[in-house]
Amino acid sequence: MEEKFPLIGDRFPELIVQTSFGKRHLPQDYAGSWFILFSHPADFTPVCTTEFVSFAKKYPEFKQLNCELIGLSVDQVFAHIKWTQWIKDTLGVEIPFPIIADDGSVARQLGMIHPSKGSNTVRAVFVVDDKGVIRVILYYPQELGRNMDEIVRIVKALQVADANMVAMPANWPHNELIGDAVIIPPPTDEQTAKERMKMYTCYDWWFCYRKLG
Repeated sequence: MEEKFPLIGDRFPELIVQTSFGKRHLPQDYAGSWFILFSHPADFTPVCTTEFVSFAKKYPEFKQLNCELIGLSVDQVFAHIKWTQWIKDTLGVEIPFPIIADDGSVARQLGMIHPSKGSNTVRAVFVVDDKGVIRVILYYPQELGRNMDEIVRIVKALQVADANMVAMPANWPHNELIGDAVIIPPPTDEQTAKERMKMYTCYDWWFCYRKLG
């Protein structure tokens, strides 16, 4: 039987996990806030260390967006604790979020292990909203560290889209065509198509946009 992984739009599966900060119930413990669950191949590895430092430095920005961070790798809790202590002692950066200790079962359930890339987790990212729904899934190979600015942008853009019932252009808020404007969803009938040409700035009836605020 083919294993089914959670997809965009699915509710995040209910899990009880052991972390470096104690047990967590997902997604219940994060009800009312967004969270990002990200996997990394292993503790005490250079690329992962740079990522954890970057996530830690971006943590205040995530907090401002009502978004928490949770790491995961197939390592034991004591390894996570020892590694984060090394990061604090050696690099002067305290890791302010928990790391899930996994025997591989959580990673397999979430599709974080890609056999052709080995037995370690790839660099997966699950962006989960305040209702426990998966909004974005990203996968990076082990050899490529993630762009934290993009992950912050994803959360911010989704929250703006939700609050204003709009869509976000490429590279928002620095789009090459419409700058920091947002896109009006396409009309569903001819009358609405005619009206929106008068209401918004449009390239055509199907491509209208507006400034926020």
